[in-house]
Amino acid sequence: MSDTAVTPSTATFDQFGLAPDILKAVKESGYTTPTPIQAQAIPVVLAGRDVMGAAQTGTGKTASFSLPIIQRLLPQASTSASPARHPVRALILTPTRELADQVAANVQAYAKHTALRSAVVFGGVDMNPQSEQLRRGVEILIATPGRLLDHVQQKTANLGQVQILVLDEADRMLDMGFLPDLQRILNLLPKERQTLLFSATFSGEIKKLAATYLRNPQTIEVARSNSTATNVTQIVFEVAEGDKTGAVVQLIRERGLKQVIVFCNSKIGASRLARSLERDGVVATAIHGDRTQNERMQALDAFKRGEIEALVATDVAARGLDIAELPAVINFDLPFNAEDYVHRIGRTGRAGASGDALSLCSPNERKQLADIEKLIKRPLDVQRLTVDTPVRHHHEERAPRREAREGREGRDERPGRRRSGASSSASFDRPHHHHRAQPVDDFFLKPYEPSPSSIRKVEDAADSAAAPQKSSSKQPLAALLGGFGMPRKSSS
Repeated sequence: MSDTAVTPSTATFDQFGLAPDILKAVKESGYTTPTPIQAQAIPVVLAGRDVMGAAQTGTGKTASFSLPIIQRLLPQASTSASPARHPVRALILTPTRELADQVAANVQAYAKHTALRSAVVFGGVDMNPQSEQLRRGVEILIATPGRLLDHVQQKTANLGQVQILVLDEADRMLDMGFLPDLQRILNLLPKERQTLLFSATFSGEIKKLAATYLRNPQTIEVARSNSTATNVTQIVFEVAEGDKTGAVVQLIRERGLKQVIVFCNSKIGASRLARSLERDGVVATAIHGDRTQNERMQALDAFKRGEIEALVATDVAARGLDIAELPAVINFDLPFNAEDYVHRIGRTGRAGASGDALSLCSPNERKQLADIEKLIKRPLDVQRLTVDTPVRHHHEERAPRREAREGREGRDERPGRRRSGASSSASFDRPHHHHRAQPVDDFFLKPYEPSPSSIRKVEDAADSAAAPQKSSSKQPLAALLGGFGMPRKSSS
């Protein structure tokens, strides 16, 4: 049986009993007042209780477990260089590499004035630097399940002294098929430990997982399941499917958006849209599962620095992205799963800031729109959007030859495919070959006139045809296989 925490009306970080070194780091990070999830979760975690927390993105969830973890591990912090004095005492599991990297950045920022060490391990990059860091010893380890098991198998990660386990975005880990990996990891941990489970929603699978691995957890909910933030303005624009790219460009330009995440339902669609936006003058790039880890991290860093206007992403790639004060998100495709809509628009309007969630809906997406409205229990503002005439002709984006190349991610377009100015579709489909002009002799432009010699030849041929033909003896024909060499035997 779980308890439900009560939201404190007012709270400050000073009231939690955090160490001065932690409070100093919090202040340097720019935080002055805890969010509702922090106000509820920090005291419970400090008390050593298991937690089952439901919080939407952008609520300060990471600090709600990282701050009390650092506080609880401070008595065991050591300045010794010996790896034995720095075993893994807290393990934080995340579903994606991006989320793991962001959690690690927060932990490092909050623990920077302490002797505690932290590290992050995830797939898609070389294991050797990670292994070297683990061998030197870390108290707080942030990891994705698959890469953590790789290190366990290589004996570079020992989980025998873990005191605190965090399952961050547990619902997404289950959606991504990590349950077998989670079970393997949980079986490697000490039975006596504190477990913190955070999820956007409490589905049946999440409740079953909590009942199996959590002991008398305290339930903390700061928002109704599947609700959307009230400080996010949600607008749905009805547009034709073929006008969506032009609509995205128009919304970015008319609203003066310098940073926007654009969501697509497929990896191919994300790559295609990013290329189209680039051709229309919008600085854009795509992140999805087919990009390498380095490519995704570089794109995200460039987006945070303001060097990229539009970050085109799939749901899995964007899960856990934390962009401070992101002004807007655009749903190029309405998601097939209505719950993904809640996660998508949660990228904006974070930590109390305002934001816009702009969605494009074609006629064949009306069912998805109805599912979203049913989930969030309110109708959305639907408007008609008149799309200006695009710079490029529509057939350029739908050319058959491009569709055959969509699977080749990360390659530049073939030279000669782009056009400047208006031209016909045939000129786009065929490469332009400019041949050197050859001189033309007027003789070849005259009509045909027969010469006297050719007329005589025709008359002679006609006379020969009219003359009687002499009979000649029939020539023997070669047999199909034998030829003339062997005479036929007479039948007896």
